[in-house]
Amino acid sequence: MDETRDDVYTPVNGCQDCSATGCGAREPASQPTEAPGALSRRQLGRVVAAASAGALLAGSPQSAWAQQAAPASKLSPDLDVVKRSKGPIMTVLEEFYKVGPGPSSSHTIGPMRITYDFYQRCTKLPKDQLAAATALKVHLYGSLSATGKGHGTERAALAGIVGKEPATVDPKFLDDLAARPDQVFKVKLGDKAFDVSLKDIIYDSPKGDFPHPNTMTCKLMAGDKVLLEQEYYSVGGGFIEWKGYTPPKKGQPRYPYSTMAELLAHAHKNTLSIAQIVLANEVAVGGKTEADVYAFVDKITTAMTNIVKTGLSMPVATLPGPIKLKTKAGEVYKRAMDDEFAAPRGVGVVAAYALAGSEENARGHLVVTAPTGGSAGVMPALVYVLGEGGRKMTQQKIRDGMLAAAAIGYLCKHNATLSGAEGGCQAEIGVASAMGGAFLAQAHGFPPQVVANAAESALQHHLGMTCDPVAGYVQVPCIERCAFGAVKAWTGFMIASNEVPADRRVDFDTTVAAMALTAREMNGKYKETSEGGLAVAVVLC
Repeated sequence: MDETRDDVYTPVNGCQDCSATGCGAREPASQPTEAPGALSRRQLGRVVAAASAGALLAGSPQSAWAQQAAPASKLSPDLDVVKRSKGPIMTVLEEFYKVGPGPSSSHTIGPMRITYDFYQRCTKLPKDQLAAATALKVHLYGSLSATGKGHGTERAALAGIVGKEPATVDPKFLDDLAARPDQVFKVKLGDKAFDVSLKDIIYDSPKGDFPHPNTMTCKLMAGDKVLLEQEYYSVGGGFIEWKGYTPPKKGQPRYPYSTMAELLAHAHKNTLSIAQIVLANEVAVGGKTEADVYAFVDKITTAMTNIVKTGLSMPVATLPGPIKLKTKAGEVYKRAMDDEFAAPRGVGVVAAYALAGSEENARGHLVVTAPTGGSAGVMPALVYVLGEGGRKMTQQKIRDGMLAAAAIGYLCKHNATLSGAEGGCQAEIGVASAMGGAFLAQAHGFPPQVVANAAESALQHHLGMTCDPVAGYVQVPCIERCAFGAVKAWTGFMIASNEVPADRRVDFDTTVAAMALTAREMNGKYKETSEGGLAVAVVLC
């Protein structure tokens, strides 16, 4: 079907013929106003497949390359993640890019943050109450209960109870818990000490009317009496909330926006890049200096680089769990580099970098949520290929790309979701790929509309992707999906940077709205429950 039917498409932010401001449909493009020669579909395919990877390691960016539906989960309107969708974006980098152990931001990093928070609350209780304490109990519900075993949720939750935080926990501690699950630890609250173990983490009901699919409760007990209880929600991307949650006070953004249309309007009016707008808002909202913001970005990109390098250096081995999946990042990289043709070599290298990051995630080693643990191979692969693993761009260009990528993640979180338990894998790999497209376009110095188009292109072609991890482990299909997400990000960037920017028919906001709609209507079996798709089709012996 070659034609776009105007009778079935209604743009969210106005069409090319309207007078709506800020949609970007008629933003002056810095690219040629006419396409550089008509290309057939086959020719365009060759350009994207070959050119998008052919000059990956060196070269110019422009020439470089029917089941019954299970009930869908509904979010409580009381959640802050729902309330915040009604105002301007207030998220900052330190909330968004988090370092922590894999394999899941919502099922590992979030629960560890939750139990660490609860432990800190317990320490503030009066001495007489602490003297009566006998146990700490954690109950997991919904998706946390359904797939927590494969994610190592119980180990993460126990780690938080004994005072460990995601960014600083030694992955060997979690590995040792998996190898020796009967270990007992002493928890001290005031003058009182008592034992805790994995037996205190209870996999409770996987189905129910919960405020969020990732709900958990923490209790401090005195025998059968509850001294302190708190209900928590791991809302995706390592973000957490609790019953009665009040968001921290922040400054107001210098350039308030809640849609890409508004972001592009600011960029056009003030002659700023998307990176510059995000930087200004980081300073205004978070109270940081520009140097502070850049220092944090450098810390995150250094972590991403180290993650890829570590993953590539690991020998072939079998990942933990019943799938018995062999790792392959290092082998894919070596064989890709031996290819005599530039195009497959470039694609293979990007894929290998992404496999390296996602295999580190599957091992439970430290990763960066960008935006989640399950998608943690995409952005590190692209950061590494533009940095020391490929084009060796300046750190400032990489910083700019990371800021633009964050804007894409913010918008998806604000207007849809980052949680596989809410929206399927489109919310994880899809958003990561969209962030990657924006990262590449911004780092290469393209104007805001191209950045938006690159993100839209990458996200559009992940719509409807389900989250169906085999046996509940973030391995199949998750690891290879990171590789495809990284390659699709590059493809989206190449299309966006070579097309006429104003001619893109579908805008980013429309695609995010489609993702949110698809998430609401998606069969509940495909939302990180391991009840459908590959999770039931793959038979493990």
